[in-house]
Amino acid sequence: MIPMDVKAKWAPAAIAGLVLSLTPARADVTCARDVLVANSMQRQAIDQLEQADGDDANRCRVWRRHVETMRRVASVYGRCLSGAERAAKLAEVQTSEKDFSGIIRTRCRGL
Repeated sequence: MIPMDVKAKWAPAAIAGLVLSLTPARADVTCARDVLVANSMQRQAIDQLEQADGDDANRCRVWRRHVETMRRVASVYGRCLSGAERAAKLAEVQTSEKDFSGIIRTRCRGL
């Protein structure tokens, strides 16, 4: 039997240790889900770019949405991936974001 004063002293530390031990597993599950969603968002954004037609206002709207999507995707990749995969995926989406931001600056003024 553990004395009450020892329980009171060590219980918060034991709970904190348990929470910390569970956090990486939960983070892995969350990141796995987030990366799947980010991959899907990236594919959808590319599809929307390929289908963008019509007037400049419509294209600018699609380009702005694409830039915002690439920023969100980059955030997930930066948080959840590592190593060469992280570097490659981040470079891909950040390059796309920068390219389309430049296009927006030059072609979408006032739209």
